[in-house]
Amino acid sequence: MAEKDTGASFAVGFFLGAVVGVAIGFLYAPKPGKETRAMLKEKAEIAAEKAKETAEKAKEAAIAAEHRVEEKLGRRKPSE
Repeated sequence: MAEKDTGASFAVGFFLGAVVGVAIGFLYAPKPGKETRAMLKEKAEIAAEKAKETAEKAKEAAIAAEHRVEEKLGRRKPSE
């Protein structure tokens, strides 16, 4: 169980590090400030949407796992 937690923590840290790295790269790019800010805003909106989708999938997976455990423990009928 600890391995999964470590993997998830690594993935989150890696993702956040990548986002910060890209943002810093855009800030130092030789483009006008207005254009850079617009690009950063667009990328941030895309990243937020992906984060929401990932959170929703994780929530659905957790609920499904909970149902499987309850079925195995006999606390829930398979049809629920």
